[in-house]
Amino acid sequence: MSDVAPAVSLAKRPADVMKKLVALCKQRGFVFQSSEIYGGLKSAYDYGPLGAELKRNLMGEWWKDMVTTRENVVGIDASIIMHPNVWRASGHAAGFSDPLVDCKISKERFRADKAPRPAVGSPLPITCADKGVAKEWAERIAKEYGVELERDANVLNGLVAISASEFGFVPKGASAPTKTWPWRGYVGPTFGSPFLTDEKQFNLMFRTALGAVDPMQEVAVHLAKIGALPPPERADYLTQTFPTETAVAGSLMLKALDAVRDPNRYQDFIRSFIEHFTSLSSVYLRPETAQAMFVQFKNVMDSSGMKPPFGIAQMGKSFRNEVTVEHFIFRSCEFEQMEMEFFCEPGTQKEWMAFWKEARMSWWRRFANYPEDFVFRQHAKDEMAFYADDCYDVEYKYPWGWGELEGIASRTDYDLTQHEKHSGVTLQYVDQEKADPKTGAKPWKYKPYVIEPAAGATRALLCFLIDAYHEEERTTATGEKEIRTVLKLHPKLAPIKCAVLPLVKKDGMPEKAREIIAALLKAGVNAKYDEKASIGKRYAKHDEIGTPYCITVDGDTLTADTVTLRDRDTTLQVRLPIAEVVATIKARLEA
Repeated sequence: MSDVAPAVSLAKRPADVMKKLVALCKQRGFVFQSSEIYGGLKSAYDYGPLGAELKRNLMGEWWKDMVTTRENVVGIDASIIMHPNVWRASGHAAGFSDPLVDCKISKERFRADKAPRPAVGSPLPITCADKGVAKEWAERIAKEYGVELERDANVLNGLVAISASEFGFVPKGASAPTKTWPWRGYVGPTFGSPFLTDEKQFNLMFRTALGAVDPMQEVAVHLAKIGALPPPERADYLTQTFPTETAVAGSLMLKALDAVRDPNRYQDFIRSFIEHFTSLSSVYLRPETAQAMFVQFKNVMDSSGMKPPFGIAQMGKSFRNEVTVEHFIFRSCEFEQMEMEFFCEPGTQKEWMAFWKEARMSWWRRFANYPEDFVFRQHAKDEMAFYADDCYDVEYKYPWGWGELEGIASRTDYDLTQHEKHSGVTLQYVDQEKADPKTGAKPWKYKPYVIEPAAGATRALLCFLIDAYHEEERTTATGEKEIRTVLKLHPKLAPIKCAVLPLVKKDGMPEKAREIIAALLKAGVNAKYDEKASIGKRYAKHDEIGTPYCITVDGDTLTADTVTLRDRDTTLQVRLPIAEVVATIKARLEA
């Protein structure tokens, strides 16, 4: 076997990389659409054998870097369901909502705060899926808005951003708009349409009920009784059923009385009535992992003997009732996070922000083929939460543009203050050795400030798949051109570290390959035996799934106890003794 790689012409990222990557993920078992045999579930994905392994490797590397190699960071694994007051204290229950907008033409729904904002004076082309859709939309716009947009293949032209609050139709050859409409300065992210609905608030938390008894059953019983009573008796029923001293019940009764007098208010009463019963057992699936680390701050500190500066880390699932616009697993309802809350003395947060910024960027770039595709973006003051004093995003250059991968925020003492206020439990550190800067007296009692590096594991998986995807034009030994698809995942992230391939399924080669597999697995190397198809097709398969090394058992193996080691990225092949296989593979993985 040759130790010289064929001539290669590299293509870093094909233009249709997302389309090809999504297809590869399904074909090779990285990511599947959830519940696909039932038509799929929007914004939900399942991770197949290779995807689960890749995600586990990635999160394991994060945990190793953030927790097990640091003396001042510990980890927890908190419950997904927490006391509802946690979310009231954090502000999620009241304000965890996004402004949503629907496109009147395409029916696309998207987040207003993430929508593209064209410059004043620029054209507003509507890009349709194809020519047929363009014709349909042009006819709809003509009928509903009274303008004839010019069709250029699948693009509708003629709309212009007149100002920050108005767009209009400027016919071809005209210098001024013949018709205008008010707008809020943004267009739909997929098609670019400015014909949009008003913004609506949409709660992102999933609510469920805790307890074996279904609260809706009680609602149904009471509403049935109320509905069967004459209107004058309904208020009496409520007065007798619900104690007047209860504020909620009092509110219900007032609304019920209004409902009796005004049937149009009956809908408000029904909603309040249902809320009264369901709120007694309502809990939420956590929208982030962070709050558990604030809530358990005191327990962790007391039980482990940690003191500032120290961190609490957690990985796990979070749930947000997201509106997914596109981009595969970039945004989904169920996702995994990797977060750490680092508690430090007030006044030292800038120093620790600089430290964690460097540490986190180093981690991202360590596993990338193209480290220049990871950059920082500092938040402007009007972007930051009111309590934060600094915030950076680690952004990645996705095929559709730069997007957030991780946030690193200086959150001051806001979270501990909020939970202390709502729980009544003191959440502070007492430093017996230091004097209070305000009084000059010992000890110093303070609520630590917090630096929060918060990364998305599912977004990380997507970005490293994009970073790894390559197509190479190669010249074969016979002079023919071929395209090789290779997933150049970092060996530590790769789902399978090594494949062992018997050249043929006879002459004792499978048995020898099985011996090598057993030795690799015993040494903790995730290796796979593969005997299906020709050796060339097996190499191509493992290139596609990112296996960094292939061991081939051939005729010389049986006579000389040597095998061929093939490198995924270079395709170079070298011979080595079977006795050295395990040590060689482990050394390369650690290099």
